[in-house]
Amino acid sequence: MTKTALQSDRAYDLAIVGAGPVGTTLAILAANRGFSVILIDARDPHAVPRQDTRTFAIVRGSWRLLGAAGVTEALGGLTEPLNGLEAIDGGTHWFGAPGVLFGNEDLPDDPDGQPLGQMVPAAALQSALDEACGKTDGIDWIRGQLFEGMETGPAGATLTLSDGRPIEARLVAACDGMKSSVREAAGITTEGHDYNQSVFAANVKLTRPHGGIARQLFTPEGPFATLPMPDNRANLAWYMKRGAAEAIAAMPIEDINAELNARFAEFAGLMEIDGPYSAYPLVMQLATRMVGARTALLGDAAHRINPLAGQGLNLGFKDVGALIDVMCEARDVGLDPGSDVSLERYEKWRRFDATAAAMFMDGIDRAFTNDSNFLKPLRGLALTVAQRVPPLRQALARQASADQDHLPSLMR
Repeated sequence: MTKTALQSDRAYDLAIVGAGPVGTTLAILAANRGFSVILIDARDPHAVPRQDTRTFAIVRGSWRLLGAAGVTEALGGLTEPLNGLEAIDGGTHWFGAPGVLFGNEDLPDDPDGQPLGQMVPAAALQSALDEACGKTDGIDWIRGQLFEGMETGPAGATLTLSDGRPIEARLVAACDGMKSSVREAAGITTEGHDYNQSVFAANVKLTRPHGGIARQLFTPEGPFATLPMPDNRANLAWYMKRGAAEAIAAMPIEDINAELNARFAEFAGLMEIDGPYSAYPLVMQLATRMVGARTALLGDAAHRINPLAGQGLNLGFKDVGALIDVMCEARDVGLDPGSDVSLERYEKWRRFDATAAAMFMDGIDRAFTNDSNFLKPLRGLALTVAQRVPPLRQALARQASADQDHLPSLMR
């Protein structure tokens, strides 16, 4: 259901630009807490949705947030439990490839019996969120319109859409992706770098049971990862130098299968491409600030990181939970949720975590994507210690699953 009846007598509490998983989840949660919301969605409601073969690793804390948004039941039967994460250093070693595996047993017990996470098809997640959004009171959902610009002042912001209509809001949430128009309008710059790598992505049928384990093999050319899916399938990500992944994606499917199995059958068992496949460039991009005048950045608009550990969307959900907490806290003490004071709280909460995650993933990529005789023993020692020291392994599991006390309230 699409809502188009606009309130005209006052400003919205929150205008959200971008209706992907981050923006739609934010809209539902904010409206459920009594905020008036307008969701500006560039998707054409009459167009056939594009095929999305991605699969998201939704970790435990993020799954709780989606539960609060009322979408987890709708995803029943479409997900695969994520029971563990395994990382193996595949460079040449004297005594075998070292690795670390942590899983559900390394996490505190969950009252609902949730595993480390859930593997969720991107299309299924977006469909469930769209359905929930259409049923949520307090959201004006405008589809097929683009954000064209905004002006900010002491009392709020005025947004202009592609049809010329003005929208008044106290706070603007930029959820419009890596090339965010809202971020640009707010005058917020970005920094980062191009990895000169691309990722070949596909779904595959496996012959070896995956057991719900996400597995990652680090090679000198780049990582190769398999993420568990229902029916003993997997979503794979194969990192290569720029141009190589694109060349693989241009090959006939039987040649791709032959190349995959020649290189990685020992690691993953025999594989067969199952459905569409693609290649995309790998970049890191961080906004220099996560807030501007009357503006908060969330998700890829704020941080695009190396997808090595599947943390990208989960960082976006942390942004959502933090902004909801900040808005509610401000309202409780009589403050404007879009004021500089409120936005400063959001910035302090989220910027360090997002930057630290980006730098950590960047460091892992640099440390493991080589066959350096100096780094190999250090990598082996680090992985061996992580595997054999339970408190360290448990800390890694809690960090990976977003199951920590300092997280936003909806994720705890």
